[in-house]
Amino acid sequence: MAGRAETVDALILGSGTGGTALALHLAGTGQSVAVVERRWMGGACPNIACLPSKNEIWSAKVADLARRYLGEMGLGTLTIGVDMEQVRQRKRAMVDGLSADIRENFRARGVELILGQGRFVGSKALRVELNAGGTRDIEAGRVFLNVGTRAAIPAIPGLAAANPLTHIEALELDCVPAHLAVIGGGYVGLELGQAFRRFGSEVTVVESGPQLIPREDPDVAAELANVLSEEGLEILTMADVLRVEGRSGQRVRCHVRSPSGERIIDASDVLVAAGRTPNTADIGLDAANVEVDKRGYIQVDDRLRTSAANIWALGECAGSPQFTHVSYDDFRIVRDNLSGGVRSTRGRVIPFCVFTDPPFARVGLNETEACQQRRRVRVARLPIKAIGRARTTGEISGFMKAIADADNNRILGFSMIGAEAGELVAIVQTAMLAELPYPALADAPFAHPTMAEGLESLFASMPTNRGNPRVSL
Repeated sequence: MAGRAETVDALILGSGTGGTALALHLAGTGQSVAVVERRWMGGACPNIACLPSKNEIWSAKVADLARRYLGEMGLGTLTIGVDMEQVRQRKRAMVDGLSADIRENFRARGVELILGQGRFVGSKALRVELNAGGTRDIEAGRVFLNVGTRAAIPAIPGLAAANPLTHIEALELDCVPAHLAVIGGGYVGLELGQAFRRFGSEVTVVESGPQLIPREDPDVAAELANVLSEEGLEILTMADVLRVEGRSGQRVRCHVRSPSGERIIDASDVLVAAGRTPNTADIGLDAANVEVDKRGYIQVDDRLRTSAANIWALGECAGSPQFTHVSYDDFRIVRDNLSGGVRSTRGRVIPFCVFTDPPFARVGLNETEACQQRRRVRVARLPIKAIGRARTTGEISGFMKAIADADNNRILGFSMIGAEAGELVAIVQTAMLAELPYPALADAPFAHPTMAEGLESLFASMPTNRGNPRVSL
């Protein structure tokens, strides 16, 4: 290394949720802490992913509510026009506020923020190419990697040259695309596809697998496809994009092959939502003897230690489930182990929510996974329209489904597509963490009329014949 390196107790590469929480914690214990961030203060979640997308999705929901329900509720009718510049400005104002809060928290705790691209040049030694110009060499007693992932661009002929949108660019649009072609039927594609449909775009979703949200139960995927189709989205499954011509934002032609034959989707814009890839290729991990797997994710043990001593990895780059709340839990694991505790990634009960409307949420096993594990299970299902609260609001699409162990009645999993799914899943998660048997929820007097009241009906309908549970063989 040229010159004398600066030294700190802890250096964190990347300021995502886990890294930011860890920086504040370590600084609070009196350690000298430096955070190297390339661009997004606070990581993807508050800047370009979770919160900004939900901000614009909420704007789309308000437009949809006004357009669809005002007349039905006796409040008159309105002609709804969408000003995407104002939608974007509302989102940007939120992002700026979140970023300012993080910077202030760093300042108050004495965390040094270094804006630039960090790269290992030795064991626990990094050189930072500063955004403002120049370099800094830094050595640390401990290094923590929290560099996240980015949208993957499939190797489809012509796609990269078409300059496609990812979620980042989609959330910066200042006009409504005339026709948005979405490559990928997972969470990001469906959330943004529905939002832009509500803003006024024609939307076509192209999914290569046999169903949307491929890891979920077929009945869940079918229900979500039905909801989106009723809103006017065109859903293509078992469809492969063969090549792309043109340029997104002007005109793109997606050549697609499906069981019904080949066709051309003539669109104005194309959004790629086909998975993620870790940001690990250009940070010099080999110089630090940090090993990665064949997909580029950093290899860690169940305490998030890498192959190199005194180097840890947190969040998506470590192969953790790609949710902000998991990144924060990774922080807790590292924090507790640094202080002498023993905390592990094993056996975590992790919920998630897809913010379509209605949303889809799950915790634990779904029915497909229970079958694959050959578990003896009981399965209960309740349509959302059976819940009184849903009748009052008119949001009656979807259903709840619960999986319980046939032998000890423990709740193994819960899936829901319906209003407030993201809130109700937390109730079931809490019951699972407490290892409660499902009758505890079946007998709970939930407030009336609430969506949570549906859990009482759902678990009360669980098959009770021990001689004839649903057995996955």
